[in-house]
Amino acid sequence: MLFRKRTWLLMLIDAMLINLAAFGSFYLRFVGDIKLEDYQIYNHTAIAATIIYIAVFYIFGLYNRLWQYASTGELLSIVYAVTVGTGGTAAAVYLYGVATAAKLPFRIPNSASVLLWFSMVLLIGGSRFIWRILQDSRYDRHVPGSQKQVLIVGAGDAGVLAARELKNRNYRDGRPIGFIDDDRSKVKLKVLGIPVLGTRKDIVRAVKDHNVDEVIIAMPSASGESIREIVQICEKSGVDIKIMPGVYDIISGDININPIRQVQVEDLLGRDPVSVDLEEVAGYVSGETVIITGAGGSIGSEICRQIARFNPGKLVLLGHGENSIFEIEQELRAEHPGIDYITEILDIKDRQKVDLIFEKYKPGVVFHAAAHKHVPLMERNPEEALKNNVIGSQNLAEAADKARVKTFVSISTDKAVNPTSVMGASKRIVEMLIQSLDRHSQTRFVAVRFGNVLGSNGSVIPTFKRQIAKGGPVTVTHPDMVRYFMTIPEAAQLVIQAGAMAKGGEIFILDMGKPVKIVDLAKDLIRLSGFEPDVDIKTQFTGIRPGEKLFEELLTAEEGITSTKHSRIFVAKPNGIDVKLLEELTHIIRERGSYLTRNEVIELLQTVIPTFRKQAVKAVANQ
Repeated sequence: MLFRKRTWLLMLIDAMLINLAAFGSFYLRFVGDIKLEDYQIYNHTAIAATIIYIAVFYIFGLYNRLWQYASTGELLSIVYAVTVGTGGTAAAVYLYGVATAAKLPFRIPNSASVLLWFSMVLLIGGSRFIWRILQDSRYDRHVPGSQKQVLIVGAGDAGVLAARELKNRNYRDGRPIGFIDDDRSKVKLKVLGIPVLGTRKDIVRAVKDHNVDEVIIAMPSASGESIREIVQICEKSGVDIKIMPGVYDIISGDININPIRQVQVEDLLGRDPVSVDLEEVAGYVSGETVIITGAGGSIGSEICRQIARFNPGKLVLLGHGENSIFEIEQELRAEHPGIDYITEILDIKDRQKVDLIFEKYKPGVVFHAAAHKHVPLMERNPEEALKNNVIGSQNLAEAADKARVKTFVSISTDKAVNPTSVMGASKRIVEMLIQSLDRHSQTRFVAVRFGNVLGSNGSVIPTFKRQIAKGGPVTVTHPDMVRYFMTIPEAAQLVIQAGAMAKGGEIFILDMGKPVKIVDLAKDLIRLSGFEPDVDIKTQFTGIRPGEKLFEELLTAEEGITSTKHSRIFVAKPNGIDVKLLEELTHIIRERGSYLTRNEVIELLQTVIPTFRKQAVKAVANQ
């Protein structure tokens, strides 16, 4: 009912404006001297124009738009509708004259038609856009006097979005007083009536001159180095810093209605958004029974979230920890209620239980994320790394082979390359196992190798945050230690994409970008927490722990890589695998698992991974 009243009101206003435009066009055409025969043409023009324009406006949807949000798209719609309406009016007047065999030619003068078109665009466009003007002025009139002064870094599309976001909140969260942009051609110009005050070198001056309280970084495509530099400049000025999310955040659903948030350490990595071939992924996941091991962990749970978007037939969540499995199950049921979820609590070392689950659910796709991943802990408990990572993975892979699973994706690590840790060596053996099994199996077995994941269980970020909260010191093992990093959603999406590309036997390598110094990461996190590194919060070097390296690698010297159709995924060339040695290794672990000593574990690993010998001996010597 409300819509009908609004539509009739708009039609009535338009009818008056149409008649005003028609009269004005004839008045201007004849300079106020309208003769009787021309007045008759005007009468027919006014009647035809009123009917035709209103009908065209209705067809073009001009009566179902919210004009307080009008933009260039609405203006173009008005121009198109007026053009069609003017042509229709001229044709209707002429056809009327022909049909009635009128003695005088019923034809609108060409100049009058042009004037009618201009008048209609002006009057109809003005009547619509006045709502936008009134809306904007309403924001300015009702904003309270005490507000934060906001400086926006980036005068592009994201900067405009940030300024409009503040306006849409009625400036409750601050009023934009200026832009900063490195494009010098924009300096001293205005965007949305807001001046561009300078480049990033002028941030400190702009903050001081305009009493800026908060800086919003609106540069979604900027590199991590650029964001880091801007953050450091802003910190010198003592202002609050926020950031607009990048395209990846929006795609992955990591933002809510409010797109402006605090700067996070992930923003300083400057990683490009991940592109996923949705059709390819949906083609091998949709409708399938999908098993995810380690489903309660940081990587496993994110794979669950991503897979749920592609409508699997069943999603079977396997895990050893009941609380984490319960939590991800509840989250998934709330977010994607239409999927059949099954939870199973099991230890992947239990071969009989693993076989029973695969026989029962007959999965089409398996993502194997369950593993012991903590390097120092596995150095102190090396036999557990072999039992869980090697034997558990073998149990799953052999069960998948027997159940004729289509695709089996194992999550590996960059620590499997030239491993110095027991954990890394165990994951390298898993890679060998699935490549060996792939040779005679109908299942496509692949591994996906990548580096550290920000925010995952056991990552440095939660540790650093706890240390900062306690006032420091923040502990770093070595000033030169570097690692590859990526975000959890990014890693999960690339793992799923790699599974779609699997032909069997590949080790997929994810593009990890540039390695990051751990000490730089620690200092960035200290700054983002509002402190000055080594002034408010100290950094302390504790020495390299057993099994650690200064830097990680993604490939062995023998492997090399080949590209795939995805720009962020590569394939390692397979190495020769001694199947007999692998069988002897797994047999010994199954027979003597818990009774293996540290030295025996190292000797076993050396038989399969010759490069592990010197590094492993050195690791033992350091303990």
